[in-house]
Parts: sequence; structure tokens; C-alpha cells
Amino acid sequence: MIDARLRPVLAGTMDQLAAAVDRQWVSPARLTAAGLALGLAASAAAAAGWWWPALVAWLVSRLADGLDGPLARRRGTASPLGGFLDIVADFTVYGAFVAGVAVGVDTPATPFLVLLVTYYVNGAALLAYSSIAERLGRERGDERSLHFLGGWAEGAETIAVHSLFCLLPGVAGPIAWGWAAVVAVTAGQRVAHAVRTLSETARRPTP
Repeated sequence: MIDARLRPVLAGTMDQLAAAVDRQWVSPARLTAAGLALGLAASAAAAAGWWWPALVAWLVSRLADGLDGPLARRRGTASPLGGFLDIVADFTVYGAFVAGVAVGVDTPATPFLVLLVTYYVNGAALLAYSSIAERLGRERGDERSLHFLGGWAEGAETIAVHSLFCLLPGVAGPIAWGWAAVVAVTAGQRVAHAVRTLSETARRPTP
């Protein structure tokens, strides 16, 4: 919901951080791998009930994830493979962290299972539309590798809610229920947008 407004605000800071970590032994692929490894470590810490270490590892993993793109663009090495690996790592970490929280809290797992289902549907809508939009030659609108459709649940909100799981594990279940509802609405928004735009494409006369 706020990603489009945050990206221009944070772009300068992220570029400065990318310049600060621009060393020979640091590559965009290694930053992606670090984000994945730290995200999985955060998931394991959450499963063990180590909420503060989980929070720190989670936030640092998202920072590493946010720096791989700026570093690749700084070096002129941005590639489709990098974008592919980045999105796979993101989806892996998001799902693993929810699973870790579900194990770590002393509450029924139902809200977390429902949340994972909404993540699955939302991700499917995003990736399916992105693939078709790419084939139709639509403009992405920014430098990212995929066509990202806006909605209530985007990257910034996901980072914030997953942080809340660590800060307020006693109410993680209700948080998961509320967040699942938001993600479900976002999936609906993306499906509706895809149906509308792709229907217009289908009705458009072929030149």
C-alpha cells in the first residue's frame, strides 16, 4: 500500500548503503543469499521462541534483500537471473517465517495456516499477471524485474507485520488473522485488476 511512496523516499539512502557495501567480495547474489540465510535463521529463532534474535535477524535479512538490487544497478550487472533469485528468496523467507512463528507461539496454528494460504493465492496472482503482462509487452513502471500490482499488503507492510509477531508473540494469532484478511483483500485487488486489464486486451481489435 505504501511501497510506491516509500521507494522514492528511500532510494537515496539505499543507494548510499549500496555504495558503502560495494566491496570486491560483496556481490548482489551474495546479498540475496545473505538475505535468504538470515531470513531462515530468523524463522528458526522464532520457532524456538527467541523473539528478539528473530526480530534482529528478520530486519537485517530484509535490509540485505533491499540492497541487492541497488548494488546490481550501481555496478551495471542487474539481470533477469538476479530478479528471479530475489523473488524466490523473498517468497521462501516470508513463508518460512510464518511457519516459524506458528511453531514458536503457544496458540493454535490455524491463523498461520490461513495466512500461508492467502500468501499462496496472492503470490500466484502476482506472478501469473507479471508473466502475462511481460508477454504482452506492458511497461513495468519501475526498475524491478516483475510487474508488481499495488494493494493493501506489500513489502513494507509485510516487514512491519512480521516484526509485530516478534514484538507481540502473545497476540500473534489475532495479528495473523487480521493480516490474512488484508492479504486476501490484496489478492482480490490483484485478481480484479488482472481480469479488467486482460479483458480489455482481449477485446482490443488486432491491427
